[in-house]
Amino acid sequence: MAHNANWVYMTASNREEAVKIGERLVESKLAACINIFENMTSIFMWEGKLEQGTEVAFIAKTTAGKIPELVEAVKSMHSYDVPCIISLPVSDGNPDFINWISESVEG
Repeated sequence: MAHNANWVYMTASNREEAVKIGERLVESKLAACINIFENMTSIFMWEGKLEQGTEVAFIAKTTAGKIPELVEAVKSMHSYDVPCIISLPVSDGNPDFINWISESVEG
């Protein structure tokens, strides 16, 4: 049973950046909730070099219709040239919680 809910996975350079972005997303009703996970180690290739660093992962709970606006809002605030912003559709779960997400962002 499909629902109109998505998780948007993102990373930030530090907790302060994730909180700043998260607060804006919730205040502007682009996300119902943000979860922040600190001190994640990331290993990646960037401009031909192997890089490793500490990042903060954060997840926004939103609806599919809000994703384009959410992506633009995050990009406008983010310190990275190419921030990680990926959306994962929620296929099932607690209908009451999924409805709360929709009500929170869609009004």
